[in-house]
Order: sequence, then C-alpha cells, then structure tokens
Amino acid sequence: MKISSRGPLAAVLLALLMVGCASQQSVTQRQPAHDPAQLLQRADQQAPAAAAASRLEAAHILARQGRGPQALDIVKNLDSDQLSIEQRRRWALLLSELGESLGDPRAVVQAGQLLKNDTPPREQANLLLGRLGRALAELDRPLPAAAAFLRLQAANDDTSLNDPIWNQLSNLPGPSLDRLRNSQESDTRAWLALTDLTRDTSADIERLFQRIEDWRSRYPNHPAARQLPTKLQALRDLRGSEIRHIAIFLPESGPLERVADAIEQGMNVHHLEVVNRSASGTQLSFIDSSDGNLEALYAEAESMGAQAVIGPLDKDLVTRLEQRDQVPMPTLALNYGTSEHNQAEGLFQYGLSAENEARQVARRGRIDGMQSASLLIPDNDWGRRVGAAFRDTWQTNNGDIVRTVRYNPEQSATESTRRAVRSPQPDMLFLLALPDYARQVPPTLEYYNAADLPVYATSHLYTGHPQPRLDRDLNGVRFVDIPWQIPEAAVGGENALPYVNSYRQLREESEPSMFRLMAMGVDAYELARRLPQFQAIPGSELFGATGTLSTTEDGRIQRQLPWARFSEGIPQPMISPGSLSDALP
Repeated sequence: MKISSRGPLAAVLLALLMVGCASQQSVTQRQPAHDPAQLLQRADQQAPAAAAASRLEAAHILARQGRGPQALDIVKNLDSDQLSIEQRRRWALLLSELGESLGDPRAVVQAGQLLKNDTPPREQANLLLGRLGRALAELDRPLPAAAAFLRLQAANDDTSLNDPIWNQLSNLPGPSLDRLRNSQESDTRAWLALTDLTRDTSADIERLFQRIEDWRSRYPNHPAARQLPTKLQALRDLRGSEIRHIAIFLPESGPLERVADAIEQGMNVHHLEVVNRSASGTQLSFIDSSDGNLEALYAEAESMGAQAVIGPLDKDLVTRLEQRDQVPMPTLALNYGTSEHNQAEGLFQYGLSAENEARQVARRGRIDGMQSASLLIPDNDWGRRVGAAFRDTWQTNNGDIVRTVRYNPEQSATESTRRAVRSPQPDMLFLLALPDYARQVPPTLEYYNAADLPVYATSHLYTGHPQPRLDRDLNGVRFVDIPWQIPEAAVGGENALPYVNSYRQLREESEPSMFRLMAMGVDAYELARRLPQFQAIPGSELFGATGTLSTTEDGRIQRQLPWARFSEGIPQPMISPGSLSDALP
C-alpha cells in the first residue's frame, strides 16, 4: 500500500495505520489448540519470547471460549516487544477487539500505539484504524479521533464516516483545526472549510445553507458534498424558524442585580457587534424579573412578539419552571433548577456551574489513569455540592475516594493539605479553592514530600489575569476554565477565540470578577438564537466563549472546558503545540 508521507496529518495517520493482523477472520474466531491454563502455567517457566507467545495463544483461546475479561487482562499485560511481527499483529487485533467489545478504549489505543512502526495489509490496518477512531472519541480526544476517521475515509471513500468525522471536527477549537490544515489531502482541507463556514453562520440558517451550496459546488466529489452529515441535513428543516426577537428576564434590583448587570452587558455588547458585522440581528427586549411573577413575565413577552426567552436568573424561579409540563415559549434559563430532572418541554438551562466543572475534572482524572483521589474542599454548602458532583462522577467511573478533607477558607491550608495527602497517598488531589487559598497548597505538598502528586482543580483558583509572581506557587496544577479566560491555553491566542471582537471590548471594560459572567451573557445570546436547532437536533453544540456547549436529554446545557496547567505562574496548554502526532496518546 502506498501511503503519502507529506504533512503532519499524513504522518499521524501513517502511524495510526501501522496496526492490524494478517488474518481477515475475527481474531476471537480462532479454534483453540491447547488448554489456556496449561499455556499460562507453561509461560511462567519459559524464556520471555516464548512466554509472550504462550500468553497470547492463551488469550486467543479464552476469547474464543467467551472469557473476554480474562483474555483482555492477559493481552493488555503481556510483553508485546517479545513477539514476532506476525504475533504482534495478532496481539494488536485481539487487544483492540476485546477492548472495544468490553468497553476499554484505552486498550484499543494501546494496540495502535505499540504497533505504529508496522505496516500491515490495508484491510487490517483500516479495521484497527476504525477502532482507534471510536476509542479516541470515547476518550474525548477529538483531534486524533478526527485524524483517524479522516485517514480511514481517504482510504475507502466511505460516506458512512461523515457523521463520525463531523462529530469530532465540531468539538475542535481553532488551533486543533489548524493542526490539520497542513494536510496534503484535499478532502481533509474541504472538511475544514465546511467546519469554518458553519461556525461563522450557524445561527443564520438561510445564510448557512447558501454557503453550504457554494461549498458543494467547489467540492462536488467530496463525501460530505454527496451526503451531508446528519446534523447539517437536519438544519434544512429549520429554515424560516430563526429567532428574531428575544425577551430577557433579568432582575433590576435585589441580591442578583450585579450578576444580572454583568450578563446584560455581555449580551448588549455582543448584540451590537453582531448587528454591526452582519447588518442584521435579533431584537432584544429586557423585562424586570425582580418580583418573580412568571405568568406576568411571559404574558409581557408574548405581547411584545418575542419568539424566545432568556432567563430567569433566580434558581428558585428556574426550579418552578422545570417542574411544569412545558413553558409558554422556548426558554433559556440562566441557572439550573434543584430538581433531579428538568421535565418542562421547551426549557433549557445554562449557567457557569461549578458542579459541571467538577464532573469534567473527575472524568479527566480517570482518563489520565488516576485510580484514587482525595478531595480538598471548603466546609460550606458550595463545597459540599461541588464535592458531591466530583465524588459521584469519580465513583461512577470506578474510581476510589481515599478521603475528603473539608477546610475553613479563613484558615491556613497547611493542616488540611497534610490530612488530604497522608498515607495512603492518593493518585491525585481534587482542589476546590479560591486563589488565595489555592496558592498555599502546592508549597505545602512540597513540604510534606508530595510535590509530585498531581493536583486537578476547577476554574475558581484563577483570577483570569496573568499574575506570574503570585501564581508561581500554582506551578504544575491542572485546571479547567472558559476559553475567554485562558486564550493561549485554550485556542493558542486571542485571535482564535470565538467572538473575538466582543471579547476585546468586554475585556477592556470589565471588572475581572465579572468577566466570566459577561462571557456567559455572550453565549446566552448565541444559545437563544439557536434554540430551534437545539430542540430539533439532539447533540447540537456551540463552540462558545464559556466552552463547547451541548445539551443533555432534559435540556440542561453542559460546558466542555479547555484545560491549562500553570508553568512559571502562567496558564499554559496541557499539550504543547507541535506536529499532529504529538496529540496521539
């Protein structure tokens, strides 16, 4: 098989293709020739190469007998470097097949990673490539997953890959897309052009499809030109349903007034930017929600001719709404209710939820291979809620909680940190803290000989403005934050941020403590314009100022946030820029 070696995409995909096995038959269909127990017993007495071969054969037999978990454990842990080329191909196919069938995507990635220097027959390489793409997608690695699917499509021109490719490309921030742009594959460049135009115009459906038709004219033979991804096809049915008038329920007095003012400022600045850029925009009507009369608020919105609502902001009002069967018009609430589920048809909920961040941290820790965790959280209601979100997600993903330490934010972090990492020491520490407290933790870990313990945190430890002298104490700490707060780490710089003109104007005008709320106002505006899309197309996403936004089945908006790591007191990308192959696990 001739494989182009030009460009970083080709290099990565060449590496991904270096896997497979010579037999086209499913590896679990081989007929057993020996007793697996005898083979495993014999392996304990054999030289390394013979032992690895015996264990591989035992794993094949166990898989054929339906004893997949035992087979997977053996094949994951045998020394594949001792195998011959043919045996390593059999090992890779068995490991990836068992990993996929038993829900262990890391095993699938292991198979591809260890065989990147081999060149198997094309059909077997493509088989493993498809498994790799699916595994990487499950592990939330959209860049290498997209690369895998793109290379697979380049090999077979399969339009059934359009949806997997689109799902991964839609999750990529600008710099990750840029790392695919050096590809010599014309189909890959066309995919990137399609991604760019949908991000520019997805709230204006009529304009979007005009641009899609232009794109199809430029690339008539492209797989996506012949068959648009399902999510784009579904947008056709939404023509004529664009939101042109939004009523906004925000309090003009009371305890949430300052929060409401910041959100409103973000909306207004971004609204004017949209109007100035496109000579069209959505009409905004602000209605004071201080008295909490929901019926009166909706009646006023309807009398104004509004098509959708943003708000309310108060958690109690959102809880009352989510307990209804439906809301009078599509509504994007600016908080999350307290009910277990949102049952109101037409109601979406969006906010800067710390619990959402804690769940993402828990998932990332487990993906990174951490098995046990300690929690260091404030001893208050906020700490209990966020700690519970981390703990539930961690344990759902089969992680172990070593201990939970609740601290007094007014006291020193020395004693609480010592308790959090005492023997048995966990694999990682989950930290929920504001900047002043958080800066005390890493130096304390160093004092107690735990400087190498990975620390994962939410956005609350970072002010949003670089302070290298103060934040040097946070070196090594990994945390999530919104793209607008960490532009270098999130997207490679300000120029690649979503809604960059609005960002620059608000950054100049804002108080640092209010900036995240202004970014929330920007995304609330964009989400509200897309409510028909989110209602009609499950899995719709928005690459926004506060993260990649998607909706759960009950209408709650989830934020997928970028990661950063402090180095020299500055948030830096978790993965340094480089060739696309650097992004592979």
